[in-house]
Amino acid sequence: MKALIASGSGHYADPWHPFPQTSPEVTAILTEAGFEVTVDDDVDRAMTRLDGVDLLVVNAGDPWRGEGSVPAPHSSVDGLSRALDRGMGVLALHCAVASMRDYPDWAAAIGGMWVPQLSWHPPAGDIHVRALPFPDGDALSDFTVFDEQYARLQAIGDRHVVADFTVDGERMPAAWVRTYAASRVAVDVLGHDARSYSSAGHRDLVKRLARWATASR
Repeated sequence: MKALIASGSGHYADPWHPFPQTSPEVTAILTEAGFEVTVDDDVDRAMTRLDGVDLLVVNAGDPWRGEGSVPAPHSSVDGLSRALDRGMGVLALHCAVASMRDYPDWAAAIGGMWVPQLSWHPPAGDIHVRALPFPDGDALSDFTVFDEQYARLQAIGDRHVVADFTVDGERMPAAWVRTYAASRVAVDVLGHDARSYSSAGHRDLVKRLARWATASR
């Protein structure tokens, strides 16, 4: 199985998320899970390199926040759409729910987006994550992780929540799976920095999500 990580840089970078640190962590996790991993730190270019890719992993920030933002090339937008139509697996990590806003298929595919002035998170800290069954009935164990808790994300379409946490007394999804076009899509809103991936439970969740997204390949 071939995995391509689109890692944030340029206008897909931001001051809060150290993508040069977290993408190698994700690479190691996916390698342990049996994937052959390539990293591309040009997100738009990565979308033109999806032929033969079994799993696209997006670990990138909001391209509309900073200066110097330019629209995504048509070839990149078309590349993602074609890959979703053929059934490529997708894994969206953390602030990928605020990324790739120029791609009409992205929000629809992942089933949720960060909405400025509405979505928020408390300060990062140790949080308890509750594991829930996957569609096949399989479930991981609960775990603790140092991370942010994204709250009030805009849900788009149906999704099957496989992990959650509590923010101000309300359960919020930490991870979910769904289908879009011919593709299986997994979303993990954890992964703020490298400390998140030091949690064995979180690493197991990433592996399970990646395998779920590529199970039909």
